[in-house]
Amino acid sequence: MITIPTLYGNDTEEKRKEIKDYFQYCYKRYESLFTLVSDEKAYFQKSDPLRHPIIFYYGHTATFFINKLKLAKIIDERIDPKLESLFAVGVDEMSWDDLNEKHYDWPSLAETQYYRDEVYTLVSELIDTLPLELPLTQESPWWVIMMGVEHENIHVETSSVLIRQLPFEFVREDKEWKECKMYGAAPKNHLLDVSAGTVRLGKGSDAKLFGWDNEYGKHQTHIPEFKAAKYLTSNAEYLAFVDDDGYNNDIFWCKEGKAWRDYVKAEYPLFWKKRDNEYVLRTVSREIPLPLSWPVEVNHLEAAAFCKWKSVKTGTTITLPTEDEYIRLRDESGVASYLEWKDKKKTIANINLEDYVSSVPIDRHQHGDFYDIIGNVWQWSRTPIYPFKGFKVHPIYDDFTVPTFDGKHNLINGGSWISCGNLATQKSRYGFRRHFYQHAGFRYIQSDYEEKVVTDYYTTDSIISQYCHFGWGDNVLNVENYPARCAQIALTYMKDKPRVKAFDIGCAIGRSTFELARGFDEVIGVDFSARFVQEAEVLKQNGVLRYTMPTEGELESFYEVQLSDFDLEEAQGKVTFWQADACNLKPIYKDFDLIFGGNLIDRLYDPKKFLDSLPERLNEGGVLILTSPYTWQEESTPKEKWIGGYKKDGENVSTLDGLQEILGQDFKLLDTKDVPFVIQETARKHQHTIAQMTIWQKI
Repeated sequence: MITIPTLYGNDTEEKRKEIKDYFQYCYKRYESLFTLVSDEKAYFQKSDPLRHPIIFYYGHTATFFINKLKLAKIIDERIDPKLESLFAVGVDEMSWDDLNEKHYDWPSLAETQYYRDEVYTLVSELIDTLPLELPLTQESPWWVIMMGVEHENIHVETSSVLIRQLPFEFVREDKEWKECKMYGAAPKNHLLDVSAGTVRLGKGSDAKLFGWDNEYGKHQTHIPEFKAAKYLTSNAEYLAFVDDDGYNNDIFWCKEGKAWRDYVKAEYPLFWKKRDNEYVLRTVSREIPLPLSWPVEVNHLEAAAFCKWKSVKTGTTITLPTEDEYIRLRDESGVASYLEWKDKKKTIANINLEDYVSSVPIDRHQHGDFYDIIGNVWQWSRTPIYPFKGFKVHPIYDDFTVPTFDGKHNLINGGSWISCGNLATQKSRYGFRRHFYQHAGFRYIQSDYEEKVVTDYYTTDSIISQYCHFGWGDNVLNVENYPARCAQIALTYMKDKPRVKAFDIGCAIGRSTFELARGFDEVIGVDFSARFVQEAEVLKQNGVLRYTMPTEGELESFYEVQLSDFDLEEAQGKVTFWQADACNLKPIYKDFDLIFGGNLIDRLYDPKKFLDSLPERLNEGGVLILTSPYTWQEESTPKEKWIGGYKKDGENVSTLDGLQEILGQDFKLLDTKDVPFVIQETARKHQHTIAQMTIWQKI
């Protein structure tokens, strides 16, 4: 068994070797999973209509290392900027992701493998040479390496689900990935008492193991007594629901569940197949007669429908557990924690790839009076993932959790047979869309406990709040709203020009994007910060944005923005928001009549590279508008990459000089304007700045 290296130790060279062994093992294990794919053509077709082809996931985990190491300034050069853009974003079907395959020119499997090999060598050499201090902290460059390894462990699991959905002729068995062959009848399930108790969740800075941002903070609550099923719900137990026409009876399905069921025309779980009126189960690499003693694998909507059916049948309140109820059950069972496993003489659960590469019978691994408290399959909860008190985003991966705090992603607990590394630890927290399939099933409980979780929360992050207020707050100091004013100026220059599609780069919370939609058929807003994009997307979806702003000391004011107050309801259907790196934009961003880059160029790590890419993205005669106060800083842009604000051969070089030199071949400078703006920090502290706007026309 190979386990996550702890963050502590006394010997730095021993820790270095431990991390290198862990990285290399996990990296090669991920590649080994893809040996189950028997035909290269399978890499380029979708196994799930809401996900990319699996070639994306094969490349994605490698590019993640480079993109994060570059962002953290641990490396200076990329390996392949094109692939590092192509494979960067698009794992979950967030509304700002682009899943239209005509936009993607995927590399061959050989090209992708070559790239993976290059990344393997680079990271291995980094591990050999990076300075190392113990304990490892979230500020350490080693945290970024651990982040990359645990990110790959996540995709061992998610990619195995996608391989499981490939046409059967495209997969093969492999002796290194040995599936269980124990079947038989399922034991009869029944409810056992779980006593009341206090649940405490959350990690502190002294945690022994790496963790994702949502694991940190504090949460405590008291859970009253309840009853929980002794076993996970088996295929046999779920079959009774299917045979009772449960999929066609609307009373068991919530509104979201009915919409999903009707859309996919579901009649039974995804991995069940009907062959000659008998059910078979699709595993990752085989089709076998439905093993009645294995846990059923369903999405959250199906699990909830079963619980509703079970409630009607028994006349009791049967439901999925909350996250807190699951933790209370786990505490009661006494199941060993992750770091205790290696001291055990036998495998304690079907987890971490330590038992089989498939589910096993639900009565194989006992934990106290219950079975499969951890492992076998993930267990759906009814809790939408939310931040603990004290939650902080890690700046190197700011879109890991934040986009899931939307009330649409429910927590899964306990891990599955293929949950490795962080996924297998007792502190892990992962949320998935309710219609998604993982290797997930459920354990039902009898409980009347009502959980109070706030997902429609006010944005309190100070930087996010500042930008919310900058974009949508009241005018102060008699200065017009900056993004609205910039959009207004842009539209005046487009008066007699085509206004089909505009591109807002560095859109922040989206005010300029929405304002440009007053005059354009379509506006695409992109920003490097997923947190900014998330807030813009909330506003687009709901028409409402809420945030707080400090007034003085601990005092704060609450704000609510409604698009209707700005007469921007029609713009909701015209705007889309994506996360993107302005210096490494995908080829799909093209054919624009207007490109607007607001307060952007002096915050880019390679502004010339960004500017050089613009002509091919803009239509002939199209307009480019850039604004900036030209506050060059080495923290954002290496000095050798500045395009102005320095002396050359004893002469001053302004940013406008630099812009004219770079853009002059493709653009004509139409005009320059000064546009002031104000950023509010507190009720009585404001930052007043004057940006220069340059307006260019493509020639």
